[in-house]
Amino acid sequence: MPGGRLTQQERQQIALGLADSLPYAEIARRLDRPTSTITREVMRNGGPTTYRADLAHRATERRTHRRRPASSRGPESVPQPHGRDAEAVAEYEETFTTVLMASGLPKMTARVLTCLFTTDAGSLTASQLAQRLQVSPASISKAIAFLESQSLVRRERDERRRDRYVVDDELFYQATIASARSNDQLVETARQGVAILGPHTPAATRLENIARFLDFISESITRAAEQAREVLHTKPETTSNDTAQPSPDHG
Repeated sequence: MPGGRLTQQERQQIALGLADSLPYAEIARRLDRPTSTITREVMRNGGPTTYRADLAHRATERRTHRRRPASSRGPESVPQPHGRDAEAVAEYEETFTTVLMASGLPKMTARVLTCLFTTDAGSLTASQLAQRLQVSPASISKAIAFLESQSLVRRERDERRRDRYVVDDELFYQATIASARSNDQLVETARQGVAILGPHTPAATRLENIARFLDFISESITRAAEQAREVLHTKPETTSNDTAQPSPDHG
């Protein structure tokens, strides 16, 4: 963590801030810490409603203790493609997972999606995911089922007839469109209420305003996604430091 590990006193301040319904950014400002540090700390220790400073501190000590005996076999000893810093990659993956959890994804689902996003190949088998995340195949299967239901991953067969789970640019577009359209049923139901409650009543006015608002948001997101779609298929401009050819990801 930037500035060193959180102290028990800092964790107590986080708990007090959460009790006062302070946003993560304000808690971070008071502790002179990055907002991502506070977000990660809270989400990995039960979330804002169940966070407890003493339990969080003990959990961190246990995690640190577990890592020490395996330090010679940790990620820093595994060769990384493109000369990456293994510790920095692990820290980034944890941050990315925390952000996905804050957006509403369950922890294991967020870990699987982060793993797929950060592999160069953009696809992994269930066994590769289980090995990378050190979890059971059943945990991977459950997470993948949820991600497929949300159009966030795609399943395909490789040359060995193994299922591979893929994240690509087009899936991100499709997931955005699906999210925008998910309000259609709510809009339709709200407008049914307008007719039933009477078009000139306060309740009907409220429902019509909700329907118009969601309609506008969905149309705006869909239009923006269509306009920006080509960005997902455009390679960013390279600089003089980007001359090395990428090595294949062996997953």
